[in-house]
Amino acid sequence: MTRESPTSPPSPATEIDEVWREYKRTRTRTLRNKLIERYLPLVRYISERLLMSLPKSIELEDLQSAGVFGLMDAIDGFDLDRGVKFKTYCTTRIRGSILDELRSQDWVPRLVRLKAHQIAKAEQQLEVELGRSPTAFEMARKLGITLDQYGELREASSARTIYSLSENWDENPDDDSLARIEVIEDRNSVDPAECLSQKDVLHAITRTLSRKEKLIVIMYYYEGLTMREIGDILSLTESRVCQIHSNVMSKLKVQLEKVRLRLLA
Repeated sequence: MTRESPTSPPSPATEIDEVWREYKRTRTRTLRNKLIERYLPLVRYISERLLMSLPKSIELEDLQSAGVFGLMDAIDGFDLDRGVKFKTYCTTRIRGSILDELRSQDWVPRLVRLKAHQIAKAEQQLEVELGRSPTAFEMARKLGITLDQYGELREASSARTIYSLSENWDENPDDDSLARIEVIEDRNSVDPAECLSQKDVLHAITRTLSRKEKLIVIMYYYEGLTMREIGDILSLTESRVCQIHSNVMSKLKVQLEKVRLRLLA
């Protein structure tokens, strides 16, 4: 049996123990950073495990950043003399720091979550009792509230999910996958098909009208001008504009009637 040489390098466990003792004695930043680097893989491991049960909008880097703060707190608060392994001690602190950060960014109030839990619990109980999904009236009676109150409670407990617009729309990881922002409807944009339809209708309506009649129709129905404003633009009296407008409506009625009869034939 050979005896270990006194000059042989110490084991990794001995090295880290020495770093711990020296840090607790001196509290130097260099040694603290060395301890942080040593346990960073543990922060990443805990962050990855938590990320598996979180929405896709949560980034791993954000969890790791919160976990590092928990690791630093654990390093500062660790007591070497208690005989507890640091890995066991810091795991709880890292996980708690990440969860605290997630709660601080959670926009859904705790009261809303409580209401949602109450509704879900009552719904499950009624499904077991009735053998089917309960009605709103049955739910309200189960909760001991009115139907209107149940509707308000249901609305208040409806949590909305926040998505990242840069997140992929589907599960396809390829570069050609669409982002959510590319498929969201822009309610303020003009529908090209509808715009073309309006132009076709306008052309069909005004093709038999004179230039002045066309202008009156366009300014009144498409630009929203009043009869007086149209008269000022065309140098006509308001009554004259009204008269031309009435004549136009009569012509259009005749055209529409001809189209109706042609379709029925």
